[in-house]
Amino acid sequence: MHAAVCDFILDCLQNSIEAGSTRIDFSIREDDRNFSVVIEDNGSGMTEKELERAVDPFYTDGKKHEKRRVGLGLPFLIQAVELTEGDWNLESEKGRGTRLSFSFDTDHLDTPPIGDISGTLLQAMLFDGGFELVFNREYGKIGRNESYSVSRSEIIEVLGDLSNSEALIMARQFLRSQEEDLIEGDR
Repeated sequence: MHAAVCDFILDCLQNSIEAGSTRIDFSIREDDRNFSVVIEDNGSGMTEKELERAVDPFYTDGKKHEKRRVGLGLPFLIQAVELTEGDWNLESEKGRGTRLSFSFDTDHLDTPPIGDISGTLLQAMLFDGGFELVFNREYGKIGRNESYSVSRSEIIEVLGDLSNSEALIMARQFLRSQEEDLIEGDR
């Protein structure tokens, strides 16, 4: 079950990686009323029929997730977004990639908590594979707009392959500090 928006995000990022993406552009924009996410990849993409099936909770092809018989990630996301009067859009082209965008109204009573953005980003960077993940974060509240960007390759270039605990701790501290600095001015 998805307890936070970050759970949905991690599931969608995993989908991009499993679709063979070599580059994933991932952005979060937060303002006074909305929390918006865009995930765009250059993975295998989907046909129109596959797009329809991707949002069907009772369908899975049995190939991507061999042990699963239903695919609930996108349907749960869509349900949560629609229950909170948010928006979503899924576009894909076979052989070119997929673009998913969704937003939640942060004032809606049923909007799930956002969750741990820096922890989610680190988890996504730890997935296996030779993919690039580029993250852009914007935080705009009344009278101010802040942002930061970071990529998986930058983190690995500075800290190494993230397979030892020291590198993981340093990566988590760095990502957490970026998020804290972004939000700190709002307090």
